[in-house]
Amino acid sequence: MNSAFEPVRAYLLDLQQRITTGIADLDGQGQFLSDAWEKPTGETLQGNGITKIMEQGAVFERAGCGFSHVTGPKLPPSATQHRPELSGSAFEAMGVSLVFHPRNPYVPTVHMNVRALLAKPEKGEPVAWFGGGMDLTPYYGFEEDAVHFHSTCKNALQPFGDQLYPRFKTWCDDYFFLKHRQEPRGIGGIFYDDFAELGFDKSFEMMKSVGNHLLPAYLPIVQKRQHMAYGERERDHQLYRRGRYVEFNLVWDRGTHFGLQSGGRTESILLSMPSLVSWSYQHKPELGSPEERLTSYFLQARDWV
Repeated sequence: MNSAFEPVRAYLLDLQQRITTGIADLDGQGQFLSDAWEKPTGETLQGNGITKIMEQGAVFERAGCGFSHVTGPKLPPSATQHRPELSGSAFEAMGVSLVFHPRNPYVPTVHMNVRALLAKPEKGEPVAWFGGGMDLTPYYGFEEDAVHFHSTCKNALQPFGDQLYPRFKTWCDDYFFLKHRQEPRGIGGIFYDDFAELGFDKSFEMMKSVGNHLLPAYLPIVQKRQHMAYGERERDHQLYRRGRYVEFNLVWDRGTHFGLQSGGRTESILLSMPSLVSWSYQHKPELGSPEERLTSYFLQARDWV
């Protein structure tokens, strides 16, 4: 391991533990199964990780939070599409990625990823950068939840420059967008990639701030919505909208593509998938309904703070 990455690894392992402890405490019933893994010697991709997964909890139907640390001889195409000069470089990558799928349709799904990557070209110095962010995918929209989530994202970035939140917020809106449906995945948040412009140490500090703000951004929303009454209609809508989540992760997500293209551990890469999901042909919610308002109002790029 590159020595500069030692504190990054230590931080990410601690972050995974803090987040899963906070989620398990909130759930009260479910417990995270911890699955430590290591790539077998002789495979092209080397490395290890810890996948933590909770299934069938009281609040969370499925909650996955994975840490991985891998090295490989050649960066996959998904990692070099914006850096063609590094194509073919050996690499080292590590990160924490999570998706929490709640049981109650009034509680939104949340995603977060923080990661670091070091490319080692045959000629020249190694090149390191950071990426990640967090975003919220509600099934029923609440304006105060959107404002809280985006305000917390903004607070995470504020110490590093006033320009970062609007820039990363727009980046998130553009990235988490299902081009084949011309529709956002959720109400966004922040997203960034290939980031090193503050220098290694300061960029790492920014990554830590993003990771540390996940629980303050999400837990108050869960606590507010988890006991709201719902029925079959709301549950059907939730499962239908989860289909959009699956479509994005499999068709467009660069993290999923990176893992699969680099020979990563498939079970861990796909921990973001919900337990249950449904599709309906040309489904159209009733005009003026809360389900229709999700797409007509909340799933539109707008300034929440």
